[in-house]
Amino acid sequence: MRITVFRNLMAEEFGPGRSEMLAKDHVFSGLGGRTVEQALEQGVPAKEIWRQVCAEFDVPPERR
Repeated sequence: MRITVFRNLMAEEFGPGRSEMLAKDHVFSGLGGRTVEQALEQGVPAKEIWRQVCAEFDVPPERR
């Protein structure tokens, strides 16, 4: 998954402002205690990050 696709999915699911806040501020245990931005910077695949976001926020399966 491309990072641009990931960011679009985040914006569609949470809204543009909230998705940016979540990416910068929310620490995910499933990402090793990192934020989305930290995980992306450290090379974690966007698809893996999206899965963690979906699990953490109970995104319905049809939107995963």
